[in-house]
Amino acid sequence: MKKNAEVNASPICQARMTGISDAMSLLSGKWKLLILGTLICGVKLGYMDLLREVGGIGTKMLSKELQDLEMNNLISRTVKDTKPVTVEYAITDYGKTLEPLIDELAKWGISYRQSVINEWTMTAEG
Repeated sequence: MKKNAEVNASPICQARMTGISDAMSLLSGKWKLLILGTLICGVKLGYMDLLREVGGIGTKMLSKELQDLEMNNLISRTVKDTKPVTVEYAITDYGKTLEPLIDELAKWGISYRQSVINEWTMTAEG
């Protein structure tokens, strides 16, 4: 017999967990937040610029992630009438709403990395 959830049983907790699940589904993977973090500064970048800026991502993965982000209205894609045709990507107003989350995630990551380095240094010295 399966037990029912107790901690997340309240409507407020259920709504919160649904929100977290939705956000994780939308922003899942290694690359989406890095792409958004690159574009959040308000710059418009071409495909090759993004490929250079987001170190380690492959061409197929970048294409897939850009499509997902565009489909979810977090970035916009503009085709320029140039020869050869160029494409620019920019963050949307809705995508900009993620800026506080991305900033806090970056701060947490910096702090965590520093604590690991400090711990490692103390272990190595002692």
